[in-house]
Amino acid sequence: MMEVNSKVAEKTYYPVLPLRGLFIFPTMVLHIDIGRERSIDALNTAMKREEKLFISAQRDLGVEHPSQEDIYPVGILAHIKQVVKLPNGTMRVLVEGLQRAIWDEYKVTNKMDEVTVSAYIEPKKADQEDQALMRTLLHNFEKYTKASKQVSEETYRSVADIEEPGRLADMIAAALPLKISGKQEILEIMDVKERMETLIVQLYNEQEILNLEKKINNRVKNAMERTQKEFYLREQMKAIQTELGDKEGKTGEVAELKRRIQEAGLPETTKKNVLKELDRYEKLPTQAPESGVIRNYIEWIVSIPWSKSTEDQLDIKRSEEILDRDHDGLETVKERVLEYLAVRQLTKSLRGPILCLAGPPGVGKTSLAKSIAESLGRKFVRISLGGVRDESEIRGHRRTYVGSMPGRIIQGMKKAGTINPLILLDEIDKMSNDFRGDPAAAMLEVLDPEQNNSFSDHYIEETYDLSNVLFIATANDLSTIPGPLRDRMEIISIAGYTEIEKLSIAKNHLLPKQLKEHGLKKTQLLVKDDALIDVLRYYTREAGVRSLERVLANICRKAALQIVSGDKKRVTVSAKNLEDMIGKRKFRYGQAESENQVGVATGLAYTTVGGDTLQIEVSLSAGSGKLQLTGKLGDVMKESAQTALSYVRSKANDFGIDPTFHENKDIHIHVPEGAVPKDGPSAGITIVTALVSALSKRPILREVGMTGEVTLRGRVLPIGGLKEKTLSAHRAGLTTIICPKDNERDIEDIPESVREVLTFHFVSDAEEVLQLALEEAK
Repeated sequence: MMEVNSKVAEKTYYPVLPLRGLFIFPTMVLHIDIGRERSIDALNTAMKREEKLFISAQRDLGVEHPSQEDIYPVGILAHIKQVVKLPNGTMRVLVEGLQRAIWDEYKVTNKMDEVTVSAYIEPKKADQEDQALMRTLLHNFEKYTKASKQVSEETYRSVADIEEPGRLADMIAAALPLKISGKQEILEIMDVKERMETLIVQLYNEQEILNLEKKINNRVKNAMERTQKEFYLREQMKAIQTELGDKEGKTGEVAELKRRIQEAGLPETTKKNVLKELDRYEKLPTQAPESGVIRNYIEWIVSIPWSKSTEDQLDIKRSEEILDRDHDGLETVKERVLEYLAVRQLTKSLRGPILCLAGPPGVGKTSLAKSIAESLGRKFVRISLGGVRDESEIRGHRRTYVGSMPGRIIQGMKKAGTINPLILLDEIDKMSNDFRGDPAAAMLEVLDPEQNNSFSDHYIEETYDLSNVLFIATANDLSTIPGPLRDRMEIISIAGYTEIEKLSIAKNHLLPKQLKEHGLKKTQLLVKDDALIDVLRYYTREAGVRSLERVLANICRKAALQIVSGDKKRVTVSAKNLEDMIGKRKFRYGQAESENQVGVATGLAYTTVGGDTLQIEVSLSAGSGKLQLTGKLGDVMKESAQTALSYVRSKANDFGIDPTFHENKDIHIHVPEGAVPKDGPSAGITIVTALVSALSKRPILREVGMTGEVTLRGRVLPIGGLKEKTLSAHRAGLTTIICPKDNERDIEDIPESVREVLTFHFVSDAEEVLQLALEEAK
C-alpha cells in the first residue's frame, strides 16, 4: 500500500509553476524555459526557501495567465537543481521530480500562486504480483519499441534494469507518445499495480494501431502497384492501337460526330468536306498531333448554327412600345427600326441592315441595341472591338497555327445559336492596326450586304452566310473609322438629350433603377422635379446621362445612410436641400458670361463626347505685330486664326480699326482649358469676332454663341455637328446662335423644345456676324 507523509504542525507553502506543453514524472530531470512574470516570481521565491516547487500541467495551452481552475490538482513536488538567466530575459531551470503530490490549500498572491500539498511515497520493493506486472509491462514495451519508430531501443534498455515498479511505470509512460491529458491520467493513478495495468492496456492499444497502420500502408502500396500496372497495360494497348491505325478505339466517337454532322443542316458542299475531314480523323492515331486539330475543327463546324433561326416578331405596335418603354427621345433610330420591320412584314425576306449608332458616350447606344433585339425577338450578342488590332480577331487563325480558333464573328454566331441574331459591334471606331494586319479591312466583308452572304473565316475555311444577321455598330468618333468601312454602314447620329428628355429619363428609368440597386422603396426616397432640374443644370454637363446616373446613385447612398442610421424614415430631396446632401454645385448655369466683354467670344465646338462651348480670348499689347496662339490648338485651328487675322487686316477701315495696328500691336489669341486639345475650322468666325472686338473696343453680346468657317474674303462656310453644338449652347444658357447659311437645312434635326427657346441667325458673310454679335458703337 501507499504511504502518505504526515503533515508537519506548521504549514509549508510551495510556489506553483504551471507547465505548458511539457510534462514531468517523479525521478525525471527536465529543462524548463520560464518567461511568464508570475512563474519567474515563483521560481525566485522557491530559490529563497527550500528550492522546491509544485509543478502541475496546464489544462488549456492557450491560457496566458492560468488560475486555480486552469491547472490539474495532481502534480509533482520538484527540486530546483540549476537556474540560468538567458539574454532575452527568460529563465532556464533544471528541475528534478521528487514525488507525486496533490494540493490541499491554494493561495493567490500579487506575485504568484502558492499551495500546501500532500506528497505520496512510492513503495521501493515489489511483491510477486508487482514483478509479474513489471515483466508483462517490459515485454509489451519491448514489442512496441521494435514496431514503432517513435521510441528507440536505447530507451528500452535504459528502463529494463529498473527494479522499483512505480518508477518503471513512470519512465515508460514518459517515453510513450501520449497527449498531456493521457500522461496526466497516468500521473493521477496512485496505486502502482493499477498504473502498470493501465500502461499494459495502453501499450496493447498502441500495438494494435501500429498493426492497422501497417495494413493500411500495405493496402495503399498494393493499390499503387496495381495502378502502375494498369497504366503500363494501357500504354501497351495504345501502342497496339497505333500499329492498327487506332480504328477500333474511335468507333463510338466517330459515330457520334457523324450523327451531329448529319443533323447540323450543313450545305452539301460543306458537309462533303467535313465528312472527308472526319474520315481522316478516323484513320489517324490518337497520338498524332493533327488528330486533335481535326477533332477541334469538326467540333466547331457542328457547333455553329447553319440553318436554325428564330422567327422575327413583326408586330409594329409591340416593337414601338418596347422601344418607347426603354428609351426616351432617339426618335430617328426608333423610326428606322420600325421602317425595317414594316418592309420585312411586306416582303417576308429582307437582308439585315447594317446600322451605325454614332454619338457621345452615355447616350444609350448599347442599351438601345438590346431593346431593338428584344423588339424583334432575336438573340442578342455583343462583340467588343475596342483595342482590336489583329486581323485574325475578325477572320480567325489558320488551322496550322497552335491554339488556332475562329474569329469573333463566328464565335458570336456560336454563342447566339441561330443564323439571324442581332450582333452589336461595340466601339467600332476604336479598332487599330499594326504589323499583324488591319482589322477594319477585315470588317469590310462582314459589313458589306453584297458580300457577307459568303463570309470566309480562315479557321472554318467554308463560306458562311451572314446576310440574315442584323448588325448594329456603335461609335463615338466617325472620323477614326476608315472611309470604305464607314461607307458600308448606315450612320444614325445620336447627338445627345435635351434637358426635358434628361428629366424624363431620370424620372422613368435612372431613378427607379438606382432605388432598386440601393435597396430603397419608392416611399422611402422622394426626389422632386426641381431637385432633378438642379442636378441637370449644376451638377452635370454632358451629352449623355452617365454622370446624371452617378449623381442619382450618390443621392440614394446618402438617403440609405440616413434611413439605416435611424435619422429619418423617409427622405425628400428638393432644390432647397440638394446642396446640403451632395455638396456644392460644380457648374454654372445661365449666361456663358455674366456681362458683355471686349475680346471674349463664345464659340460652339463638336467633340467625341458631344457638343461643347469654348471661349476665345484676344489680348493686345504694344509690340511689332506678332501673333501668339495658345491653348493646345491643332494645325487646322492655327490656320483658321491666321486666316481670321488676314481678313480683319484687309477690312480694318470698314470695321473702324487702325489699319496699322499690326505694326505696333502684338496679338495673343488664347483658348482656355489649355490641357485639352482643340482643332477644327469652325472657330473661324468666332476668332474674327474676338479680334474685331479687341481692336475696336466694342463688347461682344454675352448671350451669343457662334460657329462657322471663315475664308480670306469673309465668306462663312458650312460646318458639321450643328445639332450637338446647339444642344451644348442650350445647356450653357445661350439664347442666340449664329451659324452658316448653308446649315439652315440642318435645323430640322434640332429638337423642337430647343428651337423654341433659341434664336437662330444664318449668315453667309463675316460682316453679318459682327453686326449681330457686337454692341452698337458708341
